Amino acid sequence: MYNKKIIKFLLIVFFCFLNLGNVKADKIILASTTSTYDTGLLNLLNDKFYNKFKIRVQVLSLGTGQAIRTAKDGNAEILLVHHKPSEIEFMNNGYGEVRYEIMYNDYVLVGPKNDGGECKSVQHKLEEIHNNKYLFISRGDDSGTHRKELEMWDLTNIKIDKSKKWYLSVGQGMGSTLLISNEKKGYTLSDRSTWIAFNKRDNLKIVCENFPPLFNQYGIILVNSKLNKNFNYDGAKKYINWFKTNEVKNLINNFKAKGKQLFFYNFN
Repeated sequence: MYNKKIIKFLLIVFFCFLNLGNVKADKIILASTTSTYDTGLLNLLNDKFYNKFKIRVQVLSLGTGQAIRTAKDGNAEILLVHHKPSEIEFMNNGYGEVRYEIMYNDYVLVGPKNDGGECKSVQHKLEEIHNNKYLFISRGDDSGTHRKELEMWDLTNIKIDKSKKWYLSVGQGMGSTLLISNEKKGYTLSDRSTWIAFNKRDNLKIVCENFPPLFNQYGIILVNSKLNKNFNYDGAKKYINWFKTNEVKNLINNFKAKGKQLFFYNFN
């Protein structure tokens, strides 16, 4: 009996050493936006990926700007973000190996329920907010949504002055920004998926939607393996290639909250 215990112990130690040698092969790091994580989509996809390939995906849930900086520093093998100009710049500067447009939804401008104005266009509604000094809550966190918001202000030719009381930059994620907007009955820009999944919005409603500038494309990028010699390049490639399959297409298109589809697969 004693010998059997020793043999069992040695076998456990042996397999532990084997597993330590395979740590790199068993894990990849994905830097992504808060919307894909907070809605639960990434949990679903990454569980399916692990069941299929036995590779765990560690998610860094960040704003797009911070996610891109994280990848540039060699701290993530995969990027899943939603600001195309920044993604193209990332690729052109040699930080990424391949990029695919993988899914989309859109942005909505939300505001207080007593807003009775017609939304003729996003620009018109933002001009109305600015001219009347209605409270606007900005994420102010260099996320994809924040960058989109700044693009929308640029379309109006309005120069944002953060010192003005009507413009509140909170430096928070989408959920927290919506919470503040709801409490203060202010306006903000949100991706539709987070808006749908968000529960504490009794003072808010959509005031502007379905205009072309509000289109929200997500891109997935394989980060250049030269940035970090310890990258799990093979695992990252499996993840990227898996995202191009019908299995992922069906998972994304069938993912819903409150009966509504949050993301729409459009691999290209």
